[in-house]
Amino acid sequence: MDMEIKSKFITLWKKYFNNAEFPIIFYYSDKAQADLAKPGSVARCVIGALVEVRKGRSLSFNADSIGCFGGRRYLGFAESISPYFEHFLSCGIPGKIEGERYKKSPELVKEIMKNWPGFKAPAPFVVFKRWDNIEKEDNPEVVTFFTRPDALSGLFTLVNFDESKPEGVFTPMGSGCSSIVAYPYLEKDSLHPRAVIGMFDPSARPYVPKDVLSFSVPMKRFVTMIENMEESFLITDTWKELCKRID
Repeated sequence: MDMEIKSKFITLWKKYFNNAEFPIIFYYSDKAQADLAKPGSVARCVIGALVEVRKGRSLSFNADSIGCFGGRRYLGFAESISPYFEHFLSCGIPGKIEGERYKKSPELVKEIMKNWPGFKAPAPFVVFKRWDNIEKEDNPEVVTFFTRPDALSGLFTLVNFDESKPEGVFTPMGSGCSSIVAYPYLEKDSLHPRAVIGMFDPSARPYVPKDVLSFSVPMKRFVTMIENMEESFLITDTWKELCKRID
């Protein structure tokens, strides 16, 4: 990681986003570059486990660290899904599986699953760190903000600042962890990588404050956002007024 990029963003973030929370980053590694989360030592849900990272504790995960079957899949550590998943996500099976009722029918789930993202983790560990804890040997692949509406509006507008099309950001349906890992990780290899707004998953919402969503962007796209900050709307009086409300 280029330490000049790290320092530049910290300076500009404090200047234009007041006291908003620092983002976190993740990348895959052959080594656990931070404390390895042991089974049962953190929340079963990946989003719950990342509460510690948002507080400043760096963590590494492998397949054994993640208690949620979906979490293992959307972090690339498992390709298969749990039995009767299509019933779990929809109406359930009376006396056997309680359905989440996020989709109308098992048949609809099966159809949607044909297009859901999937990938194999390129290394045995995934490392999460808060931005201010990044070190030279780190190699961030995705940057994720847990953010409130005013700061989110700034991030949304900034990522669209140099886009000729209106789709610089998208909001796919999926689990909390898919919106901050799988979707943005796969975007990094596209010709025009987009940011992802997430945390609409009701099952993951209890792990974030009631007024917080996520905004995730591939690192190479994030670097251009940093470069654009001081010529964008952030220097205008409009933003200065809004910035006063960010805390």
